[in-house]
Amino acid sequence: MIIHSMTQKLSPTARRDKAARDKAFAMTPARKAKKAHAERLKRQNPKQSENKDYDHKDQRYESAAQNRGNDGKGTKSESNNNYKTN
Repeated sequence: MIIHSMTQKLSPTARRDKAARDKAFAMTPARKAKKAHAERLKRQNPKQSENKDYDHKDQRYESAAQNRGNDGKGTKSESNNNYKTN
């Protein structure tokens, strides 16, 4: 059985630097608002949201792969966009 790792192969210094950048991005006001909004919706619709991520652009639940891959278009074209959070 072959197990593939999805993690990047980074040096310890690069790994720490990336963790700090990721944490800083996750704690921005826009990201906090999106996380809180998605969590509120998940509590309201537990069956609908089961094993899915909330897509703020399309304002619906999608599989994690579809949401994180920008509906098959990749993520570069999506950067710096602001989506509605209620």
